[in-house]
Amino acid sequence: MDVLICTDKEQDRWHDALAGCLPEARLHVGVDAPPCDYAVLWKPPAAVFARQPRLQAMFSLGAGVNGLLAMPELPRDVPLVRMEDCGMAAQMVEYAYYVALRQFRRFRQFAAAQTEQRWAPRGFRPRAKFHIGVLGIGVLGGAVAQALAEFGFTVSGWSRSPKSLDGVHCTHGDNGLNTVLASSQLLLVFLPLTTATEGLLNRQRLSQLPAGACLANVSRGEVLDDEALLDALDRGHIEEAHLDVFRHEPLAAGHRYWSHPRVCITPHVAALTPYAIACIQVAEKIRRLQAGESITGIVDRARGY
Repeated sequence: MDVLICTDKEQDRWHDALAGCLPEARLHVGVDAPPCDYAVLWKPPAAVFARQPRLQAMFSLGAGVNGLLAMPELPRDVPLVRMEDCGMAAQMVEYAYYVALRQFRRFRQFAAAQTEQRWAPRGFRPRAKFHIGVLGIGVLGGAVAQALAEFGFTVSGWSRSPKSLDGVHCTHGDNGLNTVLASSQLLLVFLPLTTATEGLLNRQRLSQLPAGACLANVSRGEVLDDEALLDALDRGHIEEAHLDVFRHEPLAAGHRYWSHPRVCITPHVAALTPYAIACIQVAEKIRRLQAGESITGIVDRARGY
């Protein structure tokens, strides 16, 4: 059994981690590898696929697969498998807790008051009075929605198709999206990038958020209309935006997001893929495929996730 590892960085580290989890495999690194049975990929060069005629499955080292699906060279008859959690959900929950508590406890306002040497206490409010919307309640978004609900916030979740999560008011479809937007004092975005979600949060939909709402995007930059968001921030309709992902990464020097007083930037680190845990997951799925068993995480290419 031959396994190819082809990533845009740290290939040797991925090699060593997978070697420890799948010692029975012969591992190969890079675009010049011989034909392999399985491929483990992250932002590979297009040329890699011309040398891989016998692939049985391809594994993405990230939760998002839009970059791979956009490659014309990607074999269309080979299953593509996305990463499922592997420690990313806990990181997303941490990020969401930070953003939620910053808004709920009004820490942004206290920081502003400090710069003015102004003593400005705020009154108590129960967590249940703080409404959070989560767009995309799959593995990661669903874990975040449930964690925030268990913490006592009122949480609504929206997805493409009907879902059910304990403690979360789940909606779907256009009417469900409108309902979530209208009630969300904090909107958390966990949507995959598909033809249906690109530009979904446009000027009209951002205007549906309550005045003074906060938004956090930890999914894909293309889901958000940047100019519409900047306008909403300039007008104060959206009080603050936490952005971890962008249309073009790294974010270009001089982009308005860098200096906007209502924008908090993180460099696509809301949830990083842990080498050891990710390789355990890949190894287990390869063994199941070798044994003729089914696996989870296979991408529905029509849906884009």
